[in-house]
Amino acid sequence: MTFTNEHTELEIFAEENPPKRVNRPEACGLRHLAFCVESVEQTVKELAEVGIECEPIRVDDYTDKKMTFFHDPDGLALELHE
Repeated sequence: MTFTNEHTELEIFAEENPPKRVNRPEACGLRHLAFCVESVEQTVKELAEVGIECEPIRVDDYTDKKMTFFHDPDGLALELHE
């Protein structure tokens, strides 16, 4: 379920069988922050230029838009999506 306005989007994972591993960003509940960007590829490139590694880009099953994850200095997952 996704709630969106011009500046904020709230996405709630309520899948029937969410992953049991609570350290993964797809786990059920409030797990990570997501940032909407115009181009996931360009943002990943910019992050790589400053030494931040992202997971491979994939397509979100729910939105059919490009997305990826990276981690903050504390190891918490952050999402980029279009």
